[in-house]
Amino acid sequence: MPFVDLQGKLGINLDKWLLIQSGEQPNKRAARCHAFEKEWIECSHGIGQTRAKKECKLEFEDFYECMHRQKTHKRLYDIRKQRDKLVKEGAYKIPAHQSGQTETTP
Repeated sequence: MPFVDLQGKLGINLDKWLLIQSGEQPNKRAARCHAFEKEWIECSHGIGQTRAKKECKLEFEDFYECMHRQKTHKRLYDIRKQRDKLVKEGAYKIPAHQSGQTETTP
């Protein structure tokens, strides 16, 4: 505990940028990646940065994926690329409701 709680007296919180998901959320609901962030923080708490990078790598990767969705976007890109390849070869026909054309019959 700090000797003088300057942040509390001024009503500001300079540390909230560190824990994005743990901050107060609208309607008091937990944020999307709150559980992953909590696991990562619980794992790395008290063991130091060097050990935490090695020992908590899986928790951090889960949290990072939840925040940025890079693996998900790459997988969707690969699926679309494969679909376009099959359409070009004529092995797959895009359904009418996914083609972007309006339906003529109700």
